[in-house]
Amino acid sequence: MNSRLHVVISGDVQGVFFRAGARGEAQKLSLTGWVRNTDDGSVEVMAEGERDALEQLLQWCYHGPAGASVSNVVYVWLESTGEFSDFHVRYG
Repeated sequence: MNSRLHVVISGDVQGVFFRAGARGEAQKLSLTGWVRNTDDGSVEVMAEGERDALEQLLQWCYHGPAGASVSNVVYVWLESTGEFSDFHVRYG
């Protein structure tokens, strides 16, 4: 059974390839959804898939790519909607 995970990652997470890294991790884990930068300088992730894979993505979010400095991760588990067909970067 699939789940949905919503994550907001704060710290030095923009301009360090966090979105590209999250997309790569999500695709490797066969997850669907999106990642985007937010106006307050954080990164937001919405992902769906197998719970184990989502937990792996969540663990990745705590450190991100090499140039990132994560200071806070806030997440919530939700019910899967099945609305996504892939995992992509959203702009805006």
